This record gives sequence, structure tokens and C-alpha cells, in this order.
Amino acid sequence: MPKTILIAGPTASGKSALALKLAEKLDGTIVNADSMQVYRDLRIITARPNADEERRAPHRLYGHVDAAENYSVGRWASDAADALAAAARQDRPAIVVGGTGLYFSTLARGLAAVPAIPAEIRRRVRERLASDGVASLHAELSARDPATATRLKIGDRARVTRALEVVMATGRSLTEWHETNKPPGIDLARAAKVFLMPDRDELASRIDARFDGMIAAGAVEEVRALAARRLDAFLPAMKAHGVPWLIRHLNGEIALADAVEQAKRDTRRYTKRQATWFRNQLPQFAWVEPAQAMAAIESQLNTPPK
Repeated sequence: MPKTILIAGPTASGKSALALKLAEKLDGTIVNADSMQVYRDLRIITARPNADEERRAPHRLYGHVDAAENYSVGRWASDAADALAAAARQDRPAIVVGGTGLYFSTLARGLAAVPAIPAEIRRRVRERLASDGVASLHAELSARDPATATRLKIGDRARVTRALEVVMATGRSLTEWHETNKPPGIDLARAAKVFLMPDRDELASRIDARFDGMIAAGAVEEVRALAARRLDAFLPAMKAHGVPWLIRHLNGEIALADAVEQAKRDTRRYTKRQATWFRNQLPQFAWVEPAQAMAAIESQLNTPPK
């Protein structure tokens, strides 16, 4: 039986519930692959497993990072490697679940060994992004790292910012760093892997119901506590779905109903990008409706790899 099961899919597709069923059935360990569920400040607004669910099966890499940290793909890769190794020592299947495509890609293909970016450089670049705009950063990147700049769209704020930080911090282009990869964490061919994809209307209904449930469970107060920390708005935790809109509500800028509707809209748009990314980048995943996911995984577990 493969030692690793990968469960990906858009937000609100039922990934966590499926992972828990599998963990109970196979005595497995669940490993988080969602870039927002790593933050301890964001249990409710990211729909992290609750205390009862965490008691029913081992959960790893949930809520282990402070919101003040800029948790990177590289750090997740190292943490995930430790979690997978621990599961292997205990002879437990590792069930990796989440919707962050780069985490799964890193696990399957490895990662460029870029060193950590000093906080001062990160701060300077983010301040320039806010004051001068992404086009200015792209122009500087073109001068410092033309190979990478050519591959990036001028409006791609996240990637342009990252590439400029790397060349400023290391003196080497991101393209050069990509030539020296860390090895993959798993053999993708030997892993069972599914991408959960509900009907589009059903997914929209799930997103709406889930966000309404978050509000009822105390998401506004959770975001209020996060906002009170006055963290850098560019930190990943401050950009989790719903957080910016609820902060605007808490600041008196918009009504709660408007904040909720905008957060739902953003989440629906994000799920489309998730599906497109996985379809293009990791076509090895079997796309299944949630109701057929368990059977699809069991079929893969019982089929020897080619």
C-alpha cells in the first residue's frame, strides 16, 4: 500500500472530512497542506480542524506558526518532510490534505534552495510596492534579473516582489536558484492522489454555508484579535480569505453583510484559480466528485504503481 495519500481540491470541497475518514479507517496521520491553516491565529476563519477532530486522528502542521511570521513554501517543505518521516516511523499512512498547489508541487518535484530573505530587505521591498507600485519593482527586476523579469507579467505583484527580494538578498537571480533544487519529498507515482471537484453550483453553496458558519462561530472576534496586533498588512495571515474584509468592517468602513458577501465572492474566484492551477501543473491527480473520492482512493491503494 502506498505510504502517502494526497487529497487536494478547492476551498470547501470536503477535503478535511475525507482526510479524517481515511485517517480513522487506515490509522493514518493527517498532514496539512493549506498555507493559511498553518497560522495559529486563524482557526475559525480558515476552517481548521476543531479540537474534537484533532483528537480522532493525529494532525500535523496545523496552527503551528504565529501570524507575525512569513511562513514560506521552503519551511513547509522541511516541516512536511519531518511529518512524513514521523508517520513512516510509526508505520502510519500519511494523508496530505489541502488546497495550496505550491505545497503539493514542492512535495512532488522539489524546491529551489533559496535562502531566507532578511526581514529588512522584505520590509523595504514591500514599502516600495505600496508607494511606487508593482511596475516600478518590475523595472528594477528587469535591470537586476532580466531572465526572470521576462518570464513574469508586470502586474504579478507576488512573484515580482519575491524575485526582486531574492536578487537583492542573494545577488543571484531566481532563475539561477531554480537550477539547484531540493529533492522531492515523495514519489508521486506511488502516492494515491485525488482532486475533489464538486459541481460548480454546489461548491458555491458550500462556500456560502461555510463562511456563514464561520461568522456564527466567532470569526469576527477572531479577526478583531488579529487586527489588534497591528501586524504588517503584507503578511500572508493578514490576507487570508475574509480577513481584509472583516478588518474593513471592524474599522467602520463597511457593513458586516457587505464584508461577508465580498469574502464569499473572493473565495469563489479563488477556487477557480485553484482548479486551473492543478489541472495545468499536476495533471497526475484523479479529478473526482466528493462522493466518489473514497472509492477512487481505495482503488489507487489497491493498484500497484506502473
